[in-house]
Amino acid sequence: MINTTQVLHFTLSAYFNTGLFKYLHFIIIMSLYVFIISANLLLIVVICSNRSLHEPMYLFLCSLFVNELYGSTGLFPFLLVQILSEVHTVAAPLCFLQNFLLFFYGGVELLNLAVMSYDRYLAICYPLQYNMRMTSNKIAMLIAVAWLYPFLTCVVMILLSSSLQLCGNIINKVYCVNYSLVKLACSDAHVVNTYGLIASFGTIFVPLILILYTYMKIFKVCFSGSKQTRQKAVSTCTPHLASIFNFSFGAGFEILQNRFNMNGVPNMFRIFLSLYFLTCQPLFNPVMYGLNLSKIRVTCKSLISNLRR
Repeated sequence: MINTTQVLHFTLSAYFNTGLFKYLHFIIIMSLYVFIISANLLLIVVICSNRSLHEPMYLFLCSLFVNELYGSTGLFPFLLVQILSEVHTVAAPLCFLQNFLLFFYGGVELLNLAVMSYDRYLAICYPLQYNMRMTSNKIAMLIAVAWLYPFLTCVVMILLSSSLQLCGNIINKVYCVNYSLVKLACSDAHVVNTYGLIASFGTIFVPLILILYTYMKIFKVCFSGSKQTRQKAVSTCTPHLASIFNFSFGAGFEILQNRFNMNGVPNMFRIFLSLYFLTCQPLFNPVMYGLNLSKIRVTCKSLISNLRR
């Protein structure tokens, strides 16, 4: 049997030869990465530099944009190297590192969205008590939990996965993902699988339950409240709901693809939807929030105008 200390590299078998089109793919991926970095950095600078945006909703948004910068950096440079490479292999330590980065990104993203839904719940359902309930200490605590819990969960997951004995090194993906690594194990993976289910409950189902509960309360208040309340809810909740649906669609397909046999689905389509999970959210959120939230939109215009002078 082969263990992880003897596996020096993994082969990513989902790549296929595209000839000269690989340069076109490289340019497209590079353009997406540059846009993601630029858009998310711009919004982070806008929120941090403008004191009028130092409100809970915008601070949680800033945390979301930082996570998308981080998650994109865990994927795009790797993809760019692999696209131009003739041999699609990755060193074992780098594979486990990418596995950690992407798993961590997904956990932080969903918990951030759950925290933002809780913030909108307080703002719409308890507007008079909002400032008293959403204190600076509470904001810091919620952001810390959104980052620390997935970090600790991922550290344990990677330690358990890296201790498995492996009987192969071929991963049918274009990037390293934990479930594909665990499927290569020829030792008992019961502990890893059990921990994975527990970790998934904490990082996926608990945030989704919180999001569902808060929006049930928000919709109840909207249907029974004034026109002004409904307008406030629509203006602040629409981009958040769109972000949740976008992320859930990509993450849901990735979970289905990992857990079930998807050989009947065309390879190109599977690759596209795997990358959708990791690329469209960092592209989608800056555009959605930048266009829909008037404070951010006005501040961005002002900042860009000042830079042009």
